[in-house]
Amino acid sequence: MKINKNYVYLHRCKKNECERTKSPLFLYLKMLNTKVKDLLHEALEKRTDLFLIDFTISSDQSINIIIDGDNGVKVDDCIFISRAIEHNIDREEYDFSLEVASAGAAAPLTLPRQFKKNIGRTLQIKTQTENIEAELINASQESIDLGWKAREPKPIGKGKVTVKKSAKIAYKDIVEAKVMIKF
Repeated sequence: MKINKNYVYLHRCKKNECERTKSPLFLYLKMLNTKVKDLLHEALEKRTDLFLIDFTISSDQSINIIIDGDNGVKVDDCIFISRAIEHNIDREEYDFSLEVASAGAAAPLTLPRQFKKNIGRTLQIKTQTENIEAELINASQESIDLGWKAREPKPIGKGKVTVKKSAKIAYKDIVEAKVMIKF
């Protein structure tokens, strides 16, 4: 295979005959994308505790996969996904680089499954109208329930009183959500 700006030259060899065909680069990338998606889907079906956060293939055939897991992601989980893809793609047909990584502790939460695994932890939630730092109490398929304590002025007299507050926020209203890491 040889890449030249907008075209990929694919070589098919049978016994002593070689055939060279010119193929548009986008078609080549689409074929690679389909192949990797299928292999990734198969690997994630075998490991139901893992789930996909992000998947990209750049024009230089760099494949980037970001995964998360119900119990976190270990190095062995990344190796499992990497091998499931790399060992099933012919290097003679496709030239690519592969990177499999975990979402990371500071990465924003994007899927309901990520929220469910972080119940009981403190989140920083940004919506269109406010920023909230609160404990994640519950997570459903449509929304999250938060709880926190706030200091408010007493209804009568001077001083402040601690009150418990709660909020239910739909996923569609969340601009960004991150787990607060405390040391």
